[in-house]
Amino acid sequence: MNFLNKLERKFGRYAIHNLMLYVSILYATGFIINQINPLFYQQYLMLDIDKLLQGQVWRIVTFLIQPQFDNMLFAAIGIYFYYMIGSALENAWGAFRFNLYYFSGLLLNVLAVVVYYMVANVSIPLGMDYINYAMFLAFATLYPNTQILLFFIIPIKIKYLAYLDVLFLGMQLYKAIASGNYFIAFAIVIALGNFLLYFFSSRKYKRFSPNEVKRKRNFKSQVRSGEKGNNVVDFNGRRQITRHKCAICGRTELDDENLEFRFCSKCDGNYEYCMDHLFTHEHVKKPENSNH
Repeated sequence: MNFLNKLERKFGRYAIHNLMLYVSILYATGFIINQINPLFYQQYLMLDIDKLLQGQVWRIVTFLIQPQFDNMLFAAIGIYFYYMIGSALENAWGAFRFNLYYFSGLLLNVLAVVVYYMVANVSIPLGMDYINYAMFLAFATLYPNTQILLFFIIPIKIKYLAYLDVLFLGMQLYKAIASGNYFIAFAIVIALGNFLLYFFSSRKYKRFSPNEVKRKRNFKSQVRSGEKGNNVVDFNGRRQITRHKCAICGRTELDDENLEFRFCSKCDGNYEYCMDHLFTHEHVKKPENSNH
């Protein structure tokens, strides 16, 4: 069991479900504040290390509501877009892993600002830009062929927009290095560290691909339809009876003798799960009987 599985097993129950709904509310709040007073965020809310050291500790949190858009139409479209891609990531990975991805991005952005301040004695306003970049790149990696209408007219696949984002980020890094601002380049890399960590340092992310998620959902649908038997067929075509079977992935003790299984007390029925899915599955509830 890898490190992420251990974390999920221990802390998965504390994950914030539908996290992007709350993030979208923060983005909408930032837009409203910016419409009322365009300077309020910069003066009192943004992550400014100088002001933070002077006692304005709320800035470590309030920078989250950075205004993303100036126009109401683009604000509505943009907030909905971020909500859509964030929800898709949560559906693919589960609430805990998406929480970990998003919050690690926040922490790395704060770290980038702090490191740059310690070196250059200047606070750089990274804001939420690189957090949103990391979330979008993660979505494009999982769903590269998803098509959207650019400017409501031009159909384009997400992966091509991701290529443009990567090109833009590459140009930012090149300009920073070419001008000798190595610590700005370093700060950008740190700010995107959650994407780099999850998708270039791990070989496990394919387990959370859309095809794998679809397969698990189909299996779960079969389980709910009554196909709950623990008969499995081995490689020789012989049926064997297993004692344990995960209701999500279908693995049994025959797949891995080190697998652990638990019944969920919140599901209606005897549903058993492996430890990878015990804290991340959707609880099975029987429909309420209608009153006669």
